[in-house]
Amino acid sequence: MSNTNSDKVTSVVLLGVGGQGILLASEIMARAAMHAGFDVKTNEVHGMAQRGGSVIAQVRYGKKVYSPLIAERTADVLASFEKVEAVRGAHYVKPGGLCVIANTQIIPTTVSSGLCDYPKDIDERLAKAFDNLSLIDAQQKAVELGNVKAANVVLMGGLSVGLDLPLEVWHEAVKTSVKPKFLELNLKAFEEGRAMTLASQSAGV
Repeated sequence: MSNTNSDKVTSVVLLGVGGQGILLASEIMARAAMHAGFDVKTNEVHGMAQRGGSVIAQVRYGKKVYSPLIAERTADVLASFEKVEAVRGAHYVKPGGLCVIANTQIIPTTVSSGLCDYPKDIDERLAKAFDNLSLIDAQQKAVELGNVKAANVVLMGGLSVGLDLPLEVWHEAVKTSVKPKFLELNLKAFEEGRAMTLASQSAGV
């Protein structure tokens, strides 16, 4: 999708709610692009400042990037840590852009406070919103690996399928973003997420 000889700027959107590790995921994404030699710009927006509030991170990389902001219908890849947040952010994705979504439902603050209901037809909404969709069980896989907190890195492995960054820069980004004692776990989480997404793409799920 991008290489250092092109003026192409690649845009990635990360969505979720507070407490899911989105900022670490954004850091890994940005570092991977920097390790590949790209100019990188990032932008993070927090909704409600507690766990359960919406969070969005935008990462753009290329030979030269002038703004971190991603316009509607221009994101190459979207990764969402929660289903409703994915639907809310669908307007960012360009036609055919890869959308990797954790098969997770977290009750947002707007629902728990009684302001709205969690949509019962969320899977149907996802199918309508995205034409290149991979739903992966990131949280379940992280639990199987021994630490539910690794779900964000599982999702980053899935996201990597939609980008042309070499695997070694992803591994280096994970290495420089997590504590040494958690490195092996997170590298495994990344590889599992990548494998799950590749399998989903092959199956047309």
